[in-house]
Amino acid sequence: MIPFFDLGAVTRPHRAAIDRAIAGVLDESRVILGPRTAAFEADFARYCGVRHAIGVGNGLDALTLILRAYGLGAGDEVIMPANTFIATVLAVTAIGCTPVLADPDPETMLLDPTVVESLVTTRTRAIIAVHLYGRLCDMDALGDIARRHGLRLIEDAAQAHGARCGERRAGALGDAAGFSFYPTKNLGCLGDGGAVTTDDDALADRIRMLRNYGSVEKNVHTVLGVNSRLDELQSAVLAVRLPHLDGENDRRRALASRYDELLRGTALILPDLGDDDHVFHLYVVRSEERDRLRAALEAAGIGTAIHYPTPPHRQPAYRELSKVHLPVADLLAGEVLSLPLHPALTDAEVERIAEVLRALA
Repeated sequence: MIPFFDLGAVTRPHRAAIDRAIAGVLDESRVILGPRTAAFEADFARYCGVRHAIGVGNGLDALTLILRAYGLGAGDEVIMPANTFIATVLAVTAIGCTPVLADPDPETMLLDPTVVESLVTTRTRAIIAVHLYGRLCDMDALGDIARRHGLRLIEDAAQAHGARCGERRAGALGDAAGFSFYPTKNLGCLGDGGAVTTDDDALADRIRMLRNYGSVEKNVHTVLGVNSRLDELQSAVLAVRLPHLDGENDRRRALASRYDELLRGTALILPDLGDDDHVFHLYVVRSEERDRLRAALEAAGIGTAIHYPTPPHRQPAYRELSKVHLPVADLLAGEVLSLPLHPALTDAEVERIAEVLRALA
């Protein structure tokens, strides 16, 4: 059996260090907003190349808090890609904003700057650029649009830890970025966790207040905040894993290149490796016979996943978006298939997966 993701295998090289870090948290008896979180925040900010990283409860909260801290609310429009995890849209509607879904580029499956430009109105306040599957959006083009129209440019970097554009990393390419540290991410903890990165001092201060019940001084609540704090245990795990992130991303790229070599010439549409530093959170192929291929892989003992089978505008929770014409997003939802890809995956396992696919596709 080749599982789609193997948390035990991924964390095994770091297990002894993680055990020591967790034991240290228990010995220190500080579990919320203690020294481990402060140290990880400083390390992650340096890694991303920004002044601030603020640990929060999860990736959804990271995006929601950015929007809240910038003062967005009812009547404001936020443009985002139509093919994204529903959390991107939930962050927008959670504060009363209107999501404006952009059909993606059919080749990159990312936010298309030309489409974004066409959707800007007098009510538009922000663009959320989702770095899907580990590949960066065209942040130069999106940044130009944001500057010309006076918009905030926010990165949804939940799948792009460590991705580079030249010397700049994800998390430092817009006004602010939201990260998730869910266990399957390139930099994952052992539960839910997230962070906001930014160079905006005022934004960072406001998010620190919002995440902690609207307080920076104990028992003094200046604004209506929430409880969304990265805890010491998860911070300790992340601190162990962060120094290994670049090496693990290198491994992901090597595996993606191997898939590309072995599957080239089949009927599958393979992912564009891109010119930037793609970190391959996911290796996603496309096929009109996706469901047949997935069933055959499962029968062969190979796990797969679909990111995402139902786009936000087709979800029951967002019936009001169902009339929007988004043909590329609908097409992708019926064709995409994520193959196993993580740092612990072996070359032999990739070769076995490719062997099965070559016989099918």
